[in-house]
Amino acid sequence: MLTENYPKHFQEFLTMFQTDDDCWDYLFTMRWTNGFHCPKCDCSKYFLNNRKLVVCNNCRYQISVTAGTIFHGTRKPLLLWFHVMWWVAAQKTGVSASNFKDFMGFGSYETAWAWLHKLRSAMVRSGREKLTGNVEVDETFIGGKESGAKEDGKGKTGRGSLEKTIVVVATECHGKQIGRVRFECIESATSENLMNFIENNIEHGSIVITDGWSGYASLSDSENYNHVKKSISGSGLEAHELLPHVHMVDSLLKRWMIGTHQGRISSKHLGFYLDEFAFRFNRKLSNHRGKLFYRLVQQALDSSPNPLKTITGN
Repeated sequence: MLTENYPKHFQEFLTMFQTDDDCWDYLFTMRWTNGFHCPKCDCSKYFLNNRKLVVCNNCRYQISVTAGTIFHGTRKPLLLWFHVMWWVAAQKTGVSASNFKDFMGFGSYETAWAWLHKLRSAMVRSGREKLTGNVEVDETFIGGKESGAKEDGKGKTGRGSLEKTIVVVATECHGKQIGRVRFECIESATSENLMNFIENNIEHGSIVITDGWSGYASLSDSENYNHVKKSISGSGLEAHELLPHVHMVDSLLKRWMIGTHQGRISSKHLGFYLDEFAFRFNRKLSNHRGKLFYRLVQQALDSSPNPLKTITGN
């Protein structure tokens, strides 16, 4: 098993990664944790050619250390990528594309935005462990007023809002503390959408705590979960008092979006930003920022290439 090797602080980072070769060696070790094995014939012997491609001794299959990752086909130095990933991981509240562009000296906002989006796409690990224990689940609504809202502010709100994105939020509850979080954008707060989210993100046997919305009714009949329903009606309490953990996460999420990104997040790309918030929040107790850098590199190697045309949908 590979020992987690990462710089604890920026001075260690500068010592570990002085050249592109240092970065290449780091990626090689992390990509093939048990040593290189040819994806074609499983041979473990290899050599490097003059383009620094890994060549199998047996079948002569060639592969780049960055092939099939978010670094695939990049023309930028790996050292620049590593500096970017360290800087992104080190920012506790994240970074906007405009600030990123100025800091890194990118020629355009689009380039800076694309780099950040590539990294956001790598922030969710496939096969990650599901939430366990006591888990609060609720929906929140992200977006502005409906275009047809009246001037007195009495436009349609809540679960029926048309121009808002519905986001399901789940939070682990450890006493008064908040554990890990999960998010997902859904088209509507139907039972099917909510139950799919719960099945995909919460371990069987967990206690799932919700409000009295009818979309959660089937939870009470499920053998996989223990459903605790806290209805606002007749309780004399506000929603944030009944589900304090999930409402705190909702508040922190919206504050982050307004503070870091000035609220300028389109519904089309909202999922990427939710992934970033979850990545940072779930690692809030890490002793070293380098651990976040390590995880980001690790997940970047496990993520498929994400060219700009794929990100933008063009």
